[in-house]
Amino acid sequence: DERHVPPDHPDSNFRVAREALLSKIAPAESNIHRIHAEEPDAARAADDYEKELKEFFSAMPGAWPRFDLVLLGMGPDGHTASLFPGTTALDVEDKWVTSCWVEKFKAFRITLTFPVLNHAGGVMFLVSGGDKAEMLRKVLGDREPFPSGRVRPESGRLVWMVDRAAAALL
Repeated sequence: DERHVPPDHPDSNFRVAREALLSKIAPAESNIHRIHAEEPDAARAADDYEKELKEFFSAMPGAWPRFDLVLLGMGPDGHTASLFPGTTALDVEDKWVTSCWVEKFKAFRITLTFPVLNHAGGVMFLVSGGDKAEMLRKVLGDREPFPSGRVRPESGRLVWMVDRAAAALL
């Protein structure tokens, strides 16, 4: 997922990934597929990213991609990727990528959809911090009402890696 900001913006997820990982391992540029969130229209950025992914996966019409591994986090409100409670992105079942307005941040976000996440070969959640303990208990106990709980790979593995603070109420 990505915030609707340029790649060098302090809030850019791509910037963080580039600084923390990509700059250290220096993959070929052809292996990096970022969301072009500097595009003024978030919906167009989402559509363009979906087209890029479909080309990469050589997708047949109606098919879903199968990422080997999707790494996700979880927010204190139960969101994951940019799938926030109460947003239109939660109901998108016919697209790989969508954009949505997140009122909480007064900003657009661009995200993979649940069907894409749920077709992955593996999904790993990394959750840390005591501020997420109550939500983690809820998500793992009564998964459906929260976006993080709707991530259930159809034929892949789901792994939760949590620190002691996040796991305090389990």
